Amino acid sequence: MTLDALAIGATARVERVRGGRAVAQRLQEMGLTTGVVVKLIRIAPLGDPLEIELRGYRLSLRKDEAAAIEVSPGE
Repeated sequence: MTLDALAIGATARVERVRGGRAVAQRLQEMGLTTGVVVKLIRIAPLGDPLEIELRGYRLSLRKDEAAAIEVSPGE
């Protein structure tokens, strides 16, 4: 499952960050590393961007960036 498929309010654990090296590195620098728990807070009315909460802060991601993050449901 990928981060863009989560329901609002659901939590998940990051399993892997896919994509090109530059994209994956940028996402990991923002805190999206293997094992971190994320929560989907809200989705913009047109479906892009998504707001997630991780490590005590909120982050907005484009839908295609969220699709590159594999997660496992639950905490």
